[in-house]
Amino acid sequence: MKIYHNTSCSKSNAALDLLQQNGITPEVVEYLHNTPTKEELTAILAMLNLKPLQLIRMNEQLFQEKFANMNLSDEEWIDVMLQYPILIERPIIVKDGKAVIGRPVEKVLNLLKLNI
Repeated sequence: MKIYHNTSCSKSNAALDLLQQNGITPEVVEYLHNTPTKEELTAILAMLNLKPLQLIRMNEQLFQEKFANMNLSDEEWIDVMLQYPILIERPIIVKDGKAVIGRPVEKVLNLLKLNI
């Protein structure tokens, strides 16, 4: 199991705590410092069944300042997330070819139940 984690995010910390409380020690990827590759991000989007724009934190100040009025292709939105990983929604938990965004944190439990 892998969690794409931001240590300064309360929701991300809550998801990590929940995993640990359930006896799981996931691989922690601090994606702000260790940004996924384009291939990894594309695979995550496929597991989440989301378009790139749906994985972007649109309320983030950076998005509002630089991208709010832009109409980009899926490929271009992926490039934006890779260049500015702060825009990637968090936390993302991946296990056995499935993924969830841990907002609300209860979604993490759904992923755990799928794999028990």
